[in-house]
Order: sequence, then C-alpha cells, then structure tokens
Amino acid sequence: MDATPIWFMRQAGRYMAEYRALRERYSLLDLCGTPDLATEVTMQPVRRIEVDAAILFSDLLLPLAPMGIRFDFVKGEGPQIENPIEGPADIDRLRSFESRESLAHVLQAIRQIQVELNGRVPLIGFAGAPFTLASYAIEGGHSSNFAKTKSIMYGHPEAWHKLCGHFAEMIGQYLVAQIEAGVDVVQVFDSWVGALNAADYREFILPHTKRIFEHLAAHPSVPTIHFGVGSWSILAEMREAGGDVIGADWRTPIDEAWGRIGFDRAVQGNLDPTLLLGPLARLFAGADDVLARVGGRDGHIFNLGHGILPQTPLSHVQALAQYVHQQTTR
Repeated sequence: MDATPIWFMRQAGRYMAEYRALRERYSLLDLCGTPDLATEVTMQPVRRIEVDAAILFSDLLLPLAPMGIRFDFVKGEGPQIENPIEGPADIDRLRSFESRESLAHVLQAIRQIQVELNGRVPLIGFAGAPFTLASYAIEGGHSSNFAKTKSIMYGHPEAWHKLCGHFAEMIGQYLVAQIEAGVDVVQVFDSWVGALNAADYREFILPHTKRIFEHLAAHPSVPTIHFGVGSWSILAEMREAGGDVIGADWRTPIDEAWGRIGFDRAVQGNLDPTLLLGPLARLFAGADDVLARVGGRDGHIFNLGHGILPQTPLSHVQALAQYVHQQTTR
C-alpha cells in the first residue's frame, strides 16, 4: 500500500457509542455468539475510522467452554471462570473439541463479515496463546502475580505441559478453521506472557506456541502476527516461537524492539494507548516518535501497544489513523 497500514487492538468496543448501545441490549457472550451481532460490531470501526484492517469481534476465552471450562463476564470485573483448574486432575478432565462444530458461530461470523467487507480491508482472525489461556483457566480471571499459574507450572511441570499442549492443538486447529472460513490474517495474543522471564518462556511456553504456528504453516499465504504484553525480555524467544509479524507493546521503543526481534521480521506497534486520552498535539508527537524510529523501513504496521481503552474519545482514534496515513503517504 502507499502508506503505513494502521489498525487498532480493541478497535471495536466500549469507546464507540454504537457498541455501547448494543451492550445495553446484549451481553458480551451474546455479541460473540450471534453471527449477525458479531458482524455488526466488527464493522462499526471500519465504517467510522480509516483503519486498514478489520479484526473479528470475538473473545480469546471462547475455546475454553467446549473444553469444559465454564466462564462468564462480570460487569466491572472482566472474565470469571466458574470451575478454575486447581491441579493435575482437573487438567486430565479437559475435553478436546472440533472447532467447526463447537465454534461454528465464530466461523459463520467470519463468512458474513467478509460479505460485508466486500474486499474493502482484510479481516484479522485471532486466538489466545497457551500461557494466557492457562492463566485465565487457573487463576479464575485476571491476576497481578499469576501465583496459582506458576505454582502449577513449577510444581507440576508434566501436567503443565499437558495443559499447554492441549491448548496448542485446540488453538492451532481453531485458527486453521478461521482461515478456512475466510480470514486474511491471524494474530496470536499472549496478553499476559510478560509475567515470564526468558528461561521460563523457553522451557514452559515456547514449544507449545511454536506448535500453533506449525499448524498455520499449512496456509503460508495467510500472514501471522504474534503479540505479547510486557514482552521486552522475551522478544527473541517469541520470534523463535513463530509469527511473520511480532507485536511490541509501548514500554519498549520500537527500533530497539525490532533490533531484538530481527529486521527480517515485520513489526507491529507500538503507541501507548493512554496517549489517545491526552491532547492531540501530544498524541501526534507520540506517533511521530514511533514513525521516526521506524525510519521508513518496510514491514511496519502501526498499532497501539495494547488495546484501545473504553474512555478513549472516538475523535482521537479517527484523528490518529488519518495522521499516520498523512505522514507516511509515499
């Protein structure tokens, strides 16, 4: 394309009035589970913002339910697991599933979204990576220290590898099913993997995340993105695990992150999402810094270092997308 491409993690969500209107009538699981609603929410930012990609509206926890891990979303608190994993016996009880049956509503949404998009922009599919899925399943929700997760990881390594191996197989097959349904790109989210150091990542996570990307290798024409939060110390290991594009969060200057990843891979990022809450002059200065550090090198996708925050003004998101396009038009 003739300018740096830009899209936003959580570009569909609570900062948009039309999304909030739907949430007054439907739960988050209703939106994810109803193809017509998931299609509408996916399209909302495409209509309002100069984004260069749509991302499937879904949730990375959806594959937990067919495995036997029940969850819901509690207002103000986020996801809550009803039957968290407490030890090896719970891991032994987990079920396998066929994505085309158990998550058929997601795949139907993908097909409907592509009809709506009609080639306007590519559609990104996604799923969670093993550490993030395991941490939710074990902690029962979000955690500040991942103590329960690491207790199983360190104390029961055989059970841990069984759990992550199971996630890797299920997620790999799920992403392949998304590709077959029509997504153009896939992103693997390891939102909480920054809780690990490089040695632990290499021992406990890398083989399993790598297995997901091995599934995706059967579809070489579909680009893959690999993203983690707080991942400065493990960027090289994440690159080894897989991904044509490696995402960097806002804590690391993007030129330094790219150096750790290797310039033979593309990068995505990495503006601090909270800059969207401040004045436009500071927001644009932050964007300028990212672009200056990239220096016009091919292979950069502009994004935030994590998702758009609910209190973000829509006008600031619109202005940032326009600004990045204006500043990088070739």
